[in-house]
Amino acid sequence: MKSVKKVGKHVIFYAALLGIWALLAKLKIWPSYVFPAPLGVLQSLRDGFADHSFWIGIGVSMKRIIVGYALSIVLGMVLGLGVASNKFLEETMGGLLVSLQSLPSICWLPLAVLWFGLTEKAILFVVVMGSLLSITIAMEDGRTQMPKIYRMAGRNLGASGLKLFWYVLLPASLPFILSGLKQGWAFAWRSLISGEMIFVSLGLGQLLMTGRDLNDMSLVIAVMILIVVIGFIVDGLIFRTLEKRLQYKWGLTSAT
Repeated sequence: MKSVKKVGKHVIFYAALLGIWALLAKLKIWPSYVFPAPLGVLQSLRDGFADHSFWIGIGVSMKRIIVGYALSIVLGMVLGLGVASNKFLEETMGGLLVSLQSLPSICWLPLAVLWFGLTEKAILFVVVMGSLLSITIAMEDGRTQMPKIYRMAGRNLGASGLKLFWYVLLPASLPFILSGLKQGWAFAWRSLISGEMIFVSLGLGQLLMTGRDLNDMSLVIAVMILIVVIGFIVDGLIFRTLEKRLQYKWGLTSAT
């Protein structure tokens, strides 16, 4: 019953948004090429999937995000553990990482183009730099903010070295790590779209630029909807599922 009510609320909410959108388009406050009607965007979605341009864009973008995000996870975990385990790095590099995280991902684009040219490496660089710092800081926080009693208890039970890390420290850090991974994904996804807009790359970002160049606002909004839907699906299927399992394991919620 609770899930039915929740679905009903979502249906009412989004139906109201569509109704307001359609009404504004019908009033023609703005020209149709600036503010298209929902049916125009729906037609662009149909055409994009029919001619496979959307399928190609999704496939290319997902391939890049998987590679770039995986690199961010590996590098972020190694760097975060290094900073958290070394007092000198924590006092020096720790502050630098927090400062660099305030940079918008678009700031890395000029460096990427100058260093790697208009290549796939430039896009991957932007993706990695967009998500690396949040993952690194999450790993660092997970190690530094963990209660010391966990480490002491693990050592008293005979764990040390790799076993202490794998069976005690890592599980205790999972809530921080998962939060950083979720934030890193969001940053990586936004960084990818920004990177794909710099040159012809067949991704969703390039489809956005195509819509702009053709003055086709219906295409632009259609691609924006795709980007939002993909982000929502990944968050719901992966991160929310992991969060629920983690909360249940730690006794923060029931199995239902």
